[in-house]
Amino acid sequence: MTMKWVEVGSIGDIPIRGARCVNTPEGRIAVFRTAEGQVFAIEDHCPHKGGPLSQGIVHGTAVTCPLHNWVISLETGKAQGADEGAVRTVPARIEGERLFIALGAAVEKAA
Repeated sequence: MTMKWVEVGSIGDIPIRGARCVNTPEGRIAVFRTAEGQVFAIEDHCPHKGGPLSQGIVHGTAVTCPLHNWVISLETGKAQGADEGAVRTVPARIEGERLFIALGAAVEKAA
């Protein structure tokens, strides 16, 4: 399957240490911006109880789920610490001020 980069807005649309959701044919994707200006995109549901990760607290390259405080790596999609589970990651990039995510990418759910 060929990866297709889709523009989802401007980097200015996402506050530092915040997120924005995008509804795609592949599901609801949360796009995060770290304090260092990096962007990451992952599925917007915690592997624990399905909490909205986009409403969580971003710290470093992780997000804490607002429901039960699970910490999910934005880089790998894996739950941190003693928790087990993962969400799918989606490639994201910035070009100037424009923000893109890759759809149709052969990205696997973290094992």
